[in-house]
Amino acid sequence: MPIYEYELVDGDCRACGGSFELRRPLSRPPLTHCPLCKKAVRKVISGANSPRITKPLSVSDAKKAGFTVYEKRDKGVYEKQ
Repeated sequence: MPIYEYELVDGDCRACGGSFELRRPLSRPPLTHCPLCKKAVRKVISGANSPRITKPLSVSDAKKAGFTVYEKRDKGVYEKQ
């Protein structure tokens, strides 16, 4: 289940702190009101989590992973390495 971030449209709240995260199924509609204080909320677009590559991939890494590696020989012509 994805985690959604919400923030209050106006003002602050002691119960929710003005923003909160909530795990909800994709099939459920987005929230319009805070479940704690019942004030209007909006969904916040947050950064996506992606894996970090610690080093650039090399030709040998690509071959070990099962990829076919091609090298450009001429304009529009590629040759298998």
